[in-house]
Amino acid sequence: MKSALSFMALSFCLLGVHSSQAQSRGDASVEEIVQALTPPSKTRSMGRNMKVEAAKIDLTVNFDFDSAKLKEESRPQLERLAEALKADRLANLKFQVEGHTDAQGSSIYNEALSTRRAASVVSFLNQSGIEMQRLQSVGKGSTELLEPSDPKSAKNRRVRILTLE
Repeated sequence: MKSALSFMALSFCLLGVHSSQAQSRGDASVEEIVQALTPPSKTRSMGRNMKVEAAKIDLTVNFDFDSAKLKEESRPQLERLAEALKADRLANLKFQVEGHTDAQGSSIYNEALSTRRAASVVSFLNQSGIEMQRLQSVGKGSTELLEPSDPKSAKNRRVRILTLE
């Protein structure tokens, strides 16, 4: 699956600062989301051996405990995400929605829960006017912790949006 991803942009911190590790926030503006998900211009000077990460953003999306049901408090953030995906700079791109959990519970359970949560976000985006062919969902469980030093941290429970080429 990773070969299907075209890693093409540096990650962006939601605060507008370039960072190799995006921070998870629940209050990113539409413009911050658009900026984070906009791929860089391709130039010949980048060279073949340069490793470039995918354009991505980590969003805090809250769910009911042990559930894939979106909490009402997450709807404004997801509405801003949907608006951003409709922006001219992103309108022709495809996106992967990744669900992430903390390290509480078994890895099999966390992967299934994160898959259901990612699918809930994709469903919300589709109902908000984003075409399904532009979206794919995947559950990562606790395999890519945002805070590996604190595996049970709530910061690890998030949704990551990646720009695909």
